[in-house]
Amino acid sequence: MVARFIAAGDDIAEDFEAREFSRAMRKIMELADEANTYIADKEPWALAKQDGRDTEVLEICSVGINLFRQLMVYLAPVVPAMAEEAREFLNVASLDWHTRQSVLTDHPINKFKPLMTRVERDKIDAMIEASKEDLVEEQKLKEAPKGPLAEDPIAEEIDFAAFAKVDLRIARIAKAEYVEGADKLLQLTLDLGGETRNVFSGIRSAYAPEALEGRLTVMVANLAPRKMRFGVSEGMVLASANEEGIYLLSPTPVQNRASGLPN
Repeated sequence: MVARFIAAGDDIAEDFEAREFSRAMRKIMELADEANTYIADKEPWALAKQDGRDTEVLEICSVGINLFRQLMVYLAPVVPAMAEEAREFLNVASLDWHTRQSVLTDHPINKFKPLMTRVERDKIDAMIEASKEDLVEEQKLKEAPKGPLAEDPIAEEIDFAAFAKVDLRIARIAKAEYVEGADKLLQLTLDLGGETRNVFSGIRSAYAPEALEGRLTVMVANLAPRKMRFGVSEGMVLASANEEGIYLLSPTPVQNRASGLPN
């Protein structure tokens, strides 16, 4: 039996080399079933309780350990961590493929420690159910729309009457300055044409104050004033943002052909 296990390594090696891993594993598991059947039929644990059967028990266990050694050589490419623990138990220098050609005789082994824990049926069922849930979630992610609008969907629809209440005005940024104690805010003084508004805007990470002064922007002029820790914000400038940065809305003046003035 040991000689047959050794010879089987040639076919298993060919399967590994050909990347026929499932076929290799089937052959290894057939050998494992045969080894288990051998030990179960011989019942060395029962023989050990009978007087005068020590030599027979030793022979059966020696065959079993050699079969186990062959199986671990074949499984080492698949479960290397477990194979290393088996190597320590067997007290051998290596479980490399060529070592299968030798048989362990008159060889001391170390105290056995379980290499793995049996997985009970209820735990298998629980893992299957969990994997089903994972597959459902993965499918949802695959089917979900992708892109900027998926990540940041458009807000709830409003009618024209609601939109008409928003008073948008073009304003010139007369002054811009940092806000002491605020990492994100700039303080803007907006000139609406005869009237100025003080607005705090979270655009500090994208714009230096000196680069904003004199630029045109669009503000919500009829937004209720909001009291902040740094002062009162009297409106809001229009801006948008994505992963690349913040973009302040800046209208481009169009020259009036008749008057030459910007509209």
